[in-house]
Amino acid sequence: MRLDGVRVLDLTRLLPGPYATQLLADAGADVVKIEDTDAGDYARHMPPTTDDGVGAVFDAVNRGKRSVAVDLKHEEGRAAFYELVAGADVVVESFRPGVTDRLGVDHETLTDHREDLIYCSLTGYGQSGPYADRAGHDLNYVGLAGLLDMARESVEEAPRPPGYQVADMAGGLLAAFSVCSALLSRELGNTGGEYLDVALTDAVVSFSQAVAPRFWTAFCEAVDRPDLVGAHMTDDSAELAALRAELTELFRSRTREEWAELAADVDAAVGAVYTPTEALEHPQIRARGYVERGGGAPRVGLPLCGSDRPAGADGGPPGHGEHTDEVLTAAGLSATEVERLREAGVVN
Repeated sequence: MRLDGVRVLDLTRLLPGPYATQLLADAGADVVKIEDTDAGDYARHMPPTTDDGVGAVFDAVNRGKRSVAVDLKHEEGRAAFYELVAGADVVVESFRPGVTDRLGVDHETLTDHREDLIYCSLTGYGQSGPYADRAGHDLNYVGLAGLLDMARESVEEAPRPPGYQVADMAGGLLAAFSVCSALLSRELGNTGGEYLDVALTDAVVSFSQAVAPRFWTAFCEAVDRPDLVGAHMTDDSAELAALRAELTELFRSRTREEWAELAADVDAAVGAVYTPTEALEHPQIRARGYVERGGGAPRVGLPLCGSDRPAGADGGPPGHGEHTDEVLTAAGLSATEVERLREAGVVN
């Protein structure tokens, strides 16, 4: 599953879109990050930051990409971008519905420059429906999808927000999967270009809860509590609260290491809770080989294991507009033309 030779133009910012294109970069795609000529991606300087002063989120999801700073609101900036589109396979954008039309970088316009272009729009609610134009963040999407309601111990208790952006990450993953599916379909001759409408809300709606009774039964037998078998299969809030209280006391009766030893010998879904730092050092995670360990903090690469596993994107995130000259001249613009555009403030 290598994407060598595939070029992706990344018009996204912050987390969901860059995560999607990071997965594509780790799989071998050449990802060119298209940023405005001002500050670029907001996440560049959002705290917490790395030792180099780069936003930690930006650092995590922009590794090995190239950056071109171009003003898409300027006619000549759009013309330069169209030159890049002509040589691209994929465009990923995360503007609100309607913005790409106003900028002149919508799907219909860009297919005039690359007929078999795969164009992916990644938004909170999708391109259709009564919420399509609404603003939103991760918590709004998981709330609408019903997942937030599941994060409570009783109907009387307020939901507990998850500790990370579930919808952002799930939506990015769905976008990357959709792009790969479209690339394969094009390669097989089933389709030419394709428009992909990916919504963060849809990604989390597709999640479902799986129940495996045999694992719970095995656990109850291992701790000599057969009376608890079936106790969790109730909708009564008081009964569930009593069960949680009893289980809390049970788990306090042993250390985390002792529970880990028990789990190793029992065919039940029992596992410890680790901090992010502990998780990266866990033997299971280390054995999978996708955590990169260099001079700085560990970086999580593409968690894909197989016989033809991609090596992952090389290097850290790009500087703002670091590759403007390199990419535009490769697309056919002369060095003189690029410099003229820079002096006019069209590129940076």
